Amino acid sequence: MSGTHGKKSNTKSTRSAAVPGSKPLRELDAQQLRVLRSVGREWRRVSAEPDVWRRALPVDPDLGSLPTPAQITPARFGRVVRVSPFGPTAPSAAPSPLAPAGTAEEGPQAPDAEPRPVDRPRAVYRLRRLLLGPALASTALARERMRKLVALPVLSADALSSVAYGPEAMLAVLVLAGTAGLGYSIPIAATIVFLMLAIGVSYRQTIRAYPRGGGSYIVASDNLGLFPGLAAAAGLMTDYILTVAVSISAGVAAITSAVPSLASSNVLIGVLAILVLLACNLRGIRQAGAIFAAPTYAFVIAMLALIVAGLVDAAGRDFHTVPHPPLNATEGLGILLVMRAFASGATAMTGIEAISNAVPAFKPVEWRNARTTLSWMVGLLVVLFAGIIALVHFSGILPRSQETVLSQLAHLSFGSGPMYVFTQAATAAVLLLAANTAFNDFPRVLSLLARDDHAPRLFARMGDRLAFSNGIILLSVAAGLVYVAFDGRTASLIPLYAVGVFLAFTLSQAGMVVHWWRLRDRHWRKSLLFNATGSLLSAIVLITAGITKFTEGAWVALVAVALFLVVTTRIRRHYDTVAAALRLQRHAIELPHHTITPRAVVPPKGVEGVDGSQASRELRDPRAFDETERARGAEEAEEVPEEIRHLSLVPIQTLDRAGMRALAYAASLQQPVLVIHVSTGAAEAERFRDQWLLWGDHLPLQELVSPYRAVVAPLVNYIEALHHQRPDLTLTVILPEIVVSQRRYSALHSRTAPRLRRALRPLRKVVVTTVPFHV
Repeated sequence: MSGTHGKKSNTKSTRSAAVPGSKPLRELDAQQLRVLRSVGREWRRVSAEPDVWRRALPVDPDLGSLPTPAQITPARFGRVVRVSPFGPTAPSAAPSPLAPAGTAEEGPQAPDAEPRPVDRPRAVYRLRRLLLGPALASTALARERMRKLVALPVLSADALSSVAYGPEAMLAVLVLAGTAGLGYSIPIAATIVFLMLAIGVSYRQTIRAYPRGGGSYIVASDNLGLFPGLAAAAGLMTDYILTVAVSISAGVAAITSAVPSLASSNVLIGVLAILVLLACNLRGIRQAGAIFAAPTYAFVIAMLALIVAGLVDAAGRDFHTVPHPPLNATEGLGILLVMRAFASGATAMTGIEAISNAVPAFKPVEWRNARTTLSWMVGLLVVLFAGIIALVHFSGILPRSQETVLSQLAHLSFGSGPMYVFTQAATAAVLLLAANTAFNDFPRVLSLLARDDHAPRLFARMGDRLAFSNGIILLSVAAGLVYVAFDGRTASLIPLYAVGVFLAFTLSQAGMVVHWWRLRDRHWRKSLLFNATGSLLSAIVLITAGITKFTEGAWVALVAVALFLVVTTRIRRHYDTVAAALRLQRHAIELPHHTITPRAVVPPKGVEGVDGSQASRELRDPRAFDETERARGAEEAEEVPEEIRHLSLVPIQTLDRAGMRALAYAASLQQPVLVIHVSTGAAEAERFRDQWLLWGDHLPLQELVSPYRAVVAPLVNYIEALHHQRPDLTLTVILPEIVVSQRRYSALHSRTAPRLRRALRPLRKVVVTTVPFHV
């Protein structure tokens, strides 16, 4: 913790990057800085004695010091950080202000400390820690990054596993035209392979141009504008939700192909699989990668073994094709049917963009490791897709409703022995876990939208395990609803699939064309050609899927994209309205020309006044109270106004109109005031301190740096520690609160006040009040 109690430090602190996943404190523009300075001058003018606030402060706000990152050691069931003893001579440590409500503090604790306030039941907290593990400090983010061998299965599972249903989806359309339709399987597959290579090379260029992460949303927004960027994000979000639903449904189909008796429970099995994915991803990126690496590698080994065995068998027949059963054509062979088959087969490309979205998740050098991993993924994808198509061509196997194409191929090559079981188990596992790619990228894209005020800001925050927990939960709920609504049928979900992903592909690659055209650096023509080819081919697939699959369900994806654009633009408009209302304005500082002086603090028994040195020492030292006075102060026995001793606490995040109004309200009560700011990192703390000093530093400020990105928990425990230091004081917590005129926008704003009330309710003589600011 650090405080600025009227003293400007001469030590130059080092600026650090903002904590990833948190919405940083925004810089004030030149006009706002001028107004803030004017507000400070007005405060100085109306205050009789500028320094009277600090002399009247009845507590010592410096309760301890933060450890260095290397000294942070969380407990098993809480985000506990060891701190030095509170107060200069305190014999024992009070609760850490950085430990959350409801957790036990390691180390000594004052013997007469009150029970820790709880924001939720202790049993719930312990269960959460048991399932998810201890909270991780922001400094652990580097350890949570992935090396290439872990990133490949985590970020490629979606793309690689799509060979289990992409070729089958293509054949299921061609078979409608009979034998003549199946004759187009090889040319269409060759076109899809070329498309895979073109898109893969295009995304390598994207990673080179955006080494800090260049997903479709960022690339399209930077180069094409706001609405194309939001359209790309809409396509990605739709694709990720459908990725989970389709992967789960295909995985359950692999299980029921091997064990037909489970077919009636496919919806239940799929929902349980989504819950398992939810729990694993809430534990963090690295732990999820360790869990999901083995099934992906097992699937790759199984597919390579299947392809080799099938090709060896075909070589024994001199690569003569096995005649397939006679087919009755139900549709005429035409360009629309061929285009529909091409769009269905192209679903095997979903997930290629995942690596470019997740460049920051790699270990250094991030962009180089990402490009290498992308090359590995595209190479494996081409080999597996082309190999499966070749086996289907040589074996004469056709899609059947009772058994998947992969299961038929495995039966043909391995019989019903252990290798067949291994192949089906690996296929089911990787399909069930392929949705993990979406669990990595969906929350990340949503956090970028929240950072840019196009989504609720709660999605920009990282959870305890350095994962975007709120986005993970939203994805699980949305995918679960889609899966249940379509009864877990892969054939019903596939038509919805291609529109979103190829919309994102098209806009991303078109954005890269504009990027290279503007930049024109070395080899820009070659890079532009690659991206232009990828954009053109993606647009062809997008138009084809939109036209040929519109009535089969593609319209649902298009409607979802349109609704997404409407919702995100409305959210941005609301945040812009609130930001405009919160901007400091000159007419807002025209205060009455009278002086404000805080009332004298009534000292505890045995203290003669607040100006003497003895009184000051006793006011700051919690040991100055005898046990009788401490007990009487904690009894809530005040019955007349003169018996109540006040301290107003003002937690504040930004120096905007709402925050300044809360400060003015607290000062107008003419009682001692202590301002508290919780920062998620050193850079944010320094930025706020600079703004605070520009304003004039008129009130005591205590800064808490939360290494676990929490806001409410540090506040609760700091207030508890102040209460333990002076139990005779009535602590009034004054919070600025934004009140919106339309209730549907209330979810877009913080719910800090209700959470603080719940957490502080067990503490005696603590009052929580809000200063509403209506928008």
